[in-house]
Amino acid sequence: MTFSLLGRCARTGQFGAAVTTSSIAVGTRVPFLAAGIGGVLTQHRTDPRLGPRGLDLLRSGCSAEEAIAALVASTPHHRWRQLAVMDAAGRTAHFDGANVKPERGVAHGTDVVALGNILSSPRVPEAMAAAFLAAPDQPLTERLLRALEAGEEAGGEHGDVTSACLLVVHRECFPYVDLRIDKDPRPLPALRRLWEEYAPLADGFVRRAVDPDDAPII
Repeated sequence: MTFSLLGRCARTGQFGAAVTTSSIAVGTRVPFLAAGIGGVLTQHRTDPRLGPRGLDLLRSGCSAEEAIAALVASTPHHRWRQLAVMDAAGRTAHFDGANVKPERGVAHGTDVVALGNILSSPRVPEAMAAAFLAAPDQPLTERLLRALEAGEEAGGEHGDVTSACLLVVHRECFPYVDLRIDKDPRPLPALRRLWEEYAPLADGFVRRAVDPDDAPII
């Protein structure tokens, strides 16, 4: 009941994730990112413990493939998990457990991995990755949003999505962007509107943290 992606901007070094699903609070359970390290998605029957565990594996020097293998080996319930990992170099890997329900799919590309389960079509992740790759000069946030929108246009999941999130990390230990929509009949348009309101403020909030003497009034 979820489609999502991890993306990297080679120009800025940002990592990002975008997710939507039919259940509440997807932003608390699926995407996990660390600046300069990479990201993890844990979905289907989500286990949020696997996100921090995966980031620790990446910090220890594991590649995306090695981190996925270790995550699968670490959980006795891997047959229920759908996982994706991106490492600091933008390399990607994924895992589909035997009990992950169809339609399911995954698409890998340069600096992107998109995947989903209980989809209307296995082509949904391909549409997401293609949209991400089609706009390399756009900011990472815009590429992630376009990818989610393309996934919905390609059929999305079975049933209506009601929650979505946009998460981006840059240089700091806290997110550059962490926006969430819950219990909305049209979460993707709502997420885009929220980002458009937040976008002119994002750098200012970072400045408030790192240089409050020279921070803008927001």
